[in-house]
Amino acid sequence: MVETLTKAKSVIQKEQYFPLSFVLSRVLNSGVIMSIEKNDHELKGLEKSIAKLTGATYVSLFNSYTGALHGALWGQDIVYQSTVRLELASEQEQKFLRWLGITHVSDLQTELAYTSLAVTWDNLHELNLLLAAKSKRAPVLVLDFTPLGFGPAAAIAVHDENIWKKAERLKIFGAFDLQTMWTQEESEPELQPAAQFNYRLSPLVAACVKIALLRRNSA
Repeated sequence: MVETLTKAKSVIQKEQYFPLSFVLSRVLNSGVIMSIEKNDHELKGLEKSIAKLTGATYVSLFNSYTGALHGALWGQDIVYQSTVRLELASEQEQKFLRWLGITHVSDLQTELAYTSLAVTWDNLHELNLLLAAKSKRAPVLVLDFTPLGFGPAAAIAVHDENIWKKAERLKIFGAFDLQTMWTQEESEPELQPAAQFNYRLSPLVAACVKIALLRRNSA
């Protein structure tokens, strides 16, 4: 049997070319590069924008939606042989849970692990309303910025400092690794996971997402 392959629909529509080109030109003309030390302010800027938008106390950035899901789970000690309830879990999420050895349940007595929202050019202007409906339903809010077209990018927004700390610890060159680099002193090693992952978001992608969020209400 031969399967019929269909062309995937473009993430970015023709009418979105102008706002996209504006964001890219602003970022490229700013001289943003990939240096960890010199452009960490781009990541901090995006974190502050997301915190202001969501009302969250802490924000952790990731270079993929999967990374953000991992951070949301690990931050809450949802690990191998744990059970979890998700809101309309996608096939991708269910596969990832199986890979982590976590059981997905539909029992309403189990608290939602997180709520999530994919940020697109179509819903960018109504983020405040969408987030208001989701932000208080679970301890962690996961935002997926990948549909904006700048590259894989996601974030978790939380009020619990310990969730944020554990999520940051999961990332190679997260906040704690950078602090160790600068001070040569390990910080809170008890939060260190057995393995870290290359989940650090590119400062260039972060800058693009940040400008898109700042201009979301522009005509």
